[in-house]
Amino acid sequence: MIHPDTQLQFIDDVVGYGVVATKKIPKGTITWVLDKFDREFTPEEAANYEPMYQEILTKYTYRNQLGNLVLCWDFGRFVNHSFRSNCISTAYDFEIAVRDIEIGEELTNDYGYLNISIPFQPKDENTLRKTVFPDDVLKYHSEWDKQVMDSLPFFTKVDQPLEVLMPNNIVEEMHDIIKGNKILRSIIENYFHDPQM
Repeated sequence: MIHPDTQLQFIDDVVGYGVVATKKIPKGTITWVLDKFDREFTPEEAANYEPMYQEILTKYTYRNQLGNLVLCWDFGRFVNHSFRSNCISTAYDFEIAVRDIEIGEELTNDYGYLNISIPFQPKDENTLRKTVFPDDVLKYHSEWDKQVMDSLPFFTKVDQPLEVLMPNNIVEEMHDIIKGNKILRSIIENYFHDPQM
């Protein structure tokens, strides 16, 4: 589920629609949580659908560490890519704001950790990275983990409307990590090695 202080909005002719903040979303806020309505499809299930459904799955899903396709039921599926993303995924099935997201600003994440099937070149953002590759998480996991760790101290200091959807043991683990009693699991755990690649 996407953060409630967001709305779907047309961005431009290149990316189409995106998710925009309707209120300020502070650093450390959970911006998305995998919830009970989100749907998971095995590759075999997806392959058995009609072409129209397969197009939707190709466009709006990400692959988890098992190689299964995950389709968000709400407009969380419209969160666009950015090499300077303001949200980062974790190994705990949630995403966190890694900096303040202002009213009207688009929520973005880096598709490099979503186990894409083929490389693609997004809109140029004047960054060193120009292409998203299927194995980007193997190269950049340390950088993304650091951004999550830098955001976690704010986890207990900001409103968390999505925390109620997180399993209690995950919330407790976040508190333990903040206190220094546990180590953050790396986003590299989300990597799916596709033997067909």
